[in-house]
Amino acid sequence: MKYIISFLSMVAVLVTFIFGQANAGPTLLMDAQSGKIFYAEDQDLPWHPASTTKLMTAYLVFDAIKNGKMKLTDAVLQSERSILEPPSKIGYPVGIGMSVELALQSLIIKSANDVAVMLAEKIGGSVEGFSARMNAKAKSLGMNNTNFVNPNGLHHIKHVSTARDLALLTQALWKDFPEHRARFSRASMKIGRRKLRSYNSLLRTFEGTDGMKTGFVCASGFNIVASATRDGRRLIAVVLGAKNPGQRAERTKALLSYGFEHFDWKMLLGGEKKELFLAGFPMGDNHKAEPANMRPVACRPRRRVVRSKARKRKKKRRRRKRGG
Repeated sequence: MKYIISFLSMVAVLVTFIFGQANAGPTLLMDAQSGKIFYAEDQDLPWHPASTTKLMTAYLVFDAIKNGKMKLTDAVLQSERSILEPPSKIGYPVGIGMSVELALQSLIIKSANDVAVMLAEKIGGSVEGFSARMNAKAKSLGMNNTNFVNPNGLHHIKHVSTARDLALLTQALWKDFPEHRARFSRASMKIGRRKLRSYNSLLRTFEGTDGMKTGFVCASGFNIVASATRDGRRLIAVVLGAKNPGQRAERTKALLSYGFEHFDWKMLLGGEKKELFLAGFPMGDNHKAEPANMRPVACRPRRRVVRSKARKRKKKRRRRKRGG
């Protein structure tokens, strides 16, 4: 008797086996060139994108350069608003500037929140003006379940995206701006004497990684949009809502490794070729759900009470020894 197993069902079983448990958050794996999907779970579930937002900020900067509205040698200045952004940041004083070239490095590698605002103000006149441009571009790219409120991904209840939409954005970045691809593969940069490392550990630990961006706020958990290329084949993986950086890295490595090692790109077990592309992939039933809140898992409060009690006990012992 011949058993026929659907493509996605079999993939779900195998990927779950690799991870050892069901995924904690939205996940997607696809071919960067064609948009063909090889694995998707909760791809349309709204999620806080955190600093993966900066992929759209970079897209609009690249677009401004391409259209002659900005040069890499132009200056962007630290403003009264941008300096108030919390870390990660570069922290220049108000009125001090950097080139667009250095700003792009700081945005992509250091994930600098203040620099994202500096670039936004340069292009859009204000954070609000730039956010409107972000949303207009998102709509034109087919990112139908995305809403941007700021250029850096700092938490706002209405600042949301999905694994599908982030994959669409990444695919557009690769296709529209090949001249800027190498920017996403750099693992470190220098500002003066300071050496700043990328939060994307896969750039140092997973062969073929060439992008793209990590993100974290307490509400989102640990996110990543990753790309890797081997033997001329580029994959894009989106993993959202990991509990910590280690889990984020391991889940992404497992997904990419599975894609490179186990997929036959033309046939599956001698069966009929099934093509499922990102643009035409059916919308998930949960696309109108509320974004998850990962704070209880990703930002557990430190045990300061326990430590303070231990300190008090030590002080009491010292007093007894002194006779006080």
